Amino acid sequence: MNTLSDFLITKKWPAEHPDRLQLYSLPTPNGIKVSAMLEETGLAYEPHKVDFGTNDQTSLEFLSLNPNNKIPAIIDPNGPGGKPLALWESGAILIYLAEKTGKFLPAEPGEKYKAIQWVMWQMGGLGPMTGQLGFFHKFAGKNFEDRRPFERYRDEVKRLLKVLDAQLDGREFIMGNDYTIADITSWPWARNINGFYEAAEVVGYHDFKNVVRWVDTCLARPASQKAINIPARD
Repeated sequence: MNTLSDFLITKKWPAEHPDRLQLYSLPTPNGIKVSAMLEETGLAYEPHKVDFGTNDQTSLEFLSLNPNNKIPAIIDPNGPGGKPLALWESGAILIYLAEKTGKFLPAEPGEKYKAIQWVMWQMGGLGPMTGQLGFFHKFAGKNFEDRRPFERYRDEVKRLLKVLDAQLDGREFIMGNDYTIADITSWPWARNINGFYEAAEVVGYHDFKNVVRWVDTCLARPASQKAINIPARD
């Protein structure tokens, strides 16, 4: 595919600015990661809301971009070699945008891979475990008589918060003094524990003082404040 119009998804979500990076998302923790990164880098982009209420994520057009039917996904019309690049999985998108702009990823190879390590930690641990906690604490799972699933995810989220809290001890951000994709990938999920999932008390969120301070610091950034409402839910 050589132009943006070659992508089927643009039939459902037409681009008003085809020269800009196209973002297909919703302000969930995974979606906020990418909108925050785009706001931080200053890249020109056009957001499109993928409405879960109408099952946009399972539409033929969206599946043509992401067969895994999850947000976020992007099309960069100015990808490698000047050709459009379609990409999904929030961690992959963060790494791509960091390398594209030369921002929010350490240049020194050792530190670079340590930052990517924390992205993988969130993708494989903090995100999915927190999501399961939310299901068993706030949504349909809370009605299950068997409390073992809830307890499993509660305890794992507590363990992960302990890991993160220890890493942040004596550091402003996960990698030290610099804000990186290691932070961008994780703070929306930590925020959700104390926010949308209403699970702060069950995991002792406020006992993790370094995490609480770090989330507040990350969320106070102007880019973060914009990102939590991109794309607008209407």
